[in-house]
Amino acid sequence: MEHMTTASREPRWLSDEEQHVWRAYLHATTLLDDHLDRQLQRDAGLPHVYYGLLVHLSQAPRRRMRMTELARNAKITRSRLSHAIARLEKNGWVSREDCPSDKRGQFAQLTEEGYEVLRGSAPGHVAAVRQAMFDRLAPEQVKQLGEIMRVIAEGLQPTDPDADLPWLR
Repeated sequence: MEHMTTASREPRWLSDEEQHVWRAYLHATTLLDDHLDRQLQRDAGLPHVYYGLLVHLSQAPRRRMRMTELARNAKITRSRLSHAIARLEKNGWVSREDCPSDKRGQFAQLTEEGYEVLRGSAPGHVAAVRQAMFDRLAPEQVKQLGEIMRVIAEGLQPTDPDADLPWLR
């Protein structure tokens, strides 16, 4: 019996319906990312990723979080996080401090000024999210979308401790 390797098998091409859904997903997420990024740049002078970092910090105890945990929560590389935190520090919205128990570790802390920027930009951001997404969906569609996104996220979240994850890079 001849064994076929994965590389020699014919790819499982997307059906016409799957191709249609995939392209619609890409189109919608690209437009949504751009819409939210432009709104935040206009109203708060920061990109969507930076806004997300401020949100994570605002929800942490004492508005403070280890940099490694912040990278994990934001699902970004440590180098991208370091660059973002440097910019947020320059703006006076975040401060960094060394971790006393781990000489290589650092904490990021949301400053009072950063918290005020977040408070001032949150109403416009939530209005943009609501207008772009939730106001267009029926309650049942919102529930379905949430279930679908959870299934996809769970399937992509590796459990292997040696997995190649952005926040470990």
